[in-house]
Amino acid sequence: MKQDMIVILDLGSTENTVIARQIRELEVYSEIHPHDITMEQLKALPNVKGIILNGGENRVVDGMAVDVDPAVYEQGIPVLAIDHPTAKCERRLEAMPEMAVLKDFVCNVCQAQANWNMKNFIEDQVELIRNQVGERKVLLALSGGVDSSVVAALLIKAIGQQLICVHVNHGLMRKNESESVVEVFKNQLHANLIYVDAVERFLGKLEGVSDPEKKRKIIGGEFIRVFEEEARKLEGIDFLGQGTIYPDIIESGTKTAKMVKSHHNVGGLPEDLKFELVEPLKQLFKDEVRACGVELGLPPHMVYRQPFPGPGLGVRCLGAITRDRLEAVRESDAILREEFEKAGLDKQVWQYFTVVPDFKSVGVKNNARCFDYMVIIRAINTIDAMSATIERVDWDVLERITERILAEVENVCRVCYDMSPKPPATIEFE
Repeated sequence: MKQDMIVILDLGSTENTVIARQIRELEVYSEIHPHDITMEQLKALPNVKGIILNGGENRVVDGMAVDVDPAVYEQGIPVLAIDHPTAKCERRLEAMPEMAVLKDFVCNVCQAQANWNMKNFIEDQVELIRNQVGERKVLLALSGGVDSSVVAALLIKAIGQQLICVHVNHGLMRKNESESVVEVFKNQLHANLIYVDAVERFLGKLEGVSDPEKKRKIIGGEFIRVFEEEARKLEGIDFLGQGTIYPDIIESGTKTAKMVKSHHNVGGLPEDLKFELVEPLKQLFKDEVRACGVELGLPPHMVYRQPFPGPGLGVRCLGAITRDRLEAVRESDAILREEFEKAGLDKQVWQYFTVVPDFKSVGVKNNARCFDYMVIIRAINTIDAMSATIERVDWDVLERITERILAEVENVCRVCYDMSPKPPATIEFE
């Protein structure tokens, strides 16, 4: 790490990530660490130019107020305390600082150089990856999502053919996604890519299963088994690449914050598949991951891909998955994405997709009564995915999407628009 760093020590704040992102907007690197970091750990961090003690509403844990090692104040490094009344430093604030105050501390008091950018990040990570891996091999589950695609491109840049990518097509991908993965990584980036067609295997396991949690467990468990089978066919693999990003780590909880969700990417692999992890994106926020992908030359459609659940279209084909409804979800989703892009909504709306319920309704096609499925469109905006609002899509755009779905998608006679915010609804249906 050649860049200067500002360390944020978590003393109960709920806004650690806000400060970290503001510092990075100043082109200065920042990291969040627990309040009880040891002096050995702190001194081992490279190029630390300043420390922020970030207190807040969660500063009391098990009846005691948390604090830092007093030696933190004796390191000769500037310290800024925010909402931490017992701090033994000259620079103290009672609340979140304005950007100008934060900039003064980072740039003038700490004299941190503004050289945090994706070009320098990539150069650093390439060097770190090569030092970690040497001449050995790395195995990566390449789903085609943003995180796995960017980490694959970064590893290819660092170690080339020493990276072995495994892409499992479970039949629950969006339209042309598996083909896109093969085209970009095998044909354009010349990656060492193993493509596994497991469509029939997955759909066979899911036949007749309607419970959402059972569907998720089957899809996740079968993916692990397929990946394990491919891993066992290979020799000389010492490392497992993962697209872990900073929110994954933060959401796993800190000493003063409850866990939001467990952190796992490929998790659940058998213990006898012993790999050392390579996680070069683990200090990046999502927008930074996308910026990294752009710098690495990945195509926009891959870098700005919509958020997609792990079980794929399996949770958007409601109830027991049938091939006709799965195809209706896939085709209607493709139409929605195409029309949103034409209308300029693809960058404006946080997430949009279609679902197909497992019941039919009466309709009229070709002057005759029909009994077909409906497609439900969902388009929402959110900052943290904890709550969400509905996108007010222009009526002409909705009419055009509806006309295309009814004309081009088989076994569908109705199109509905979901108006439910979160809460009480969730983002996905299952």
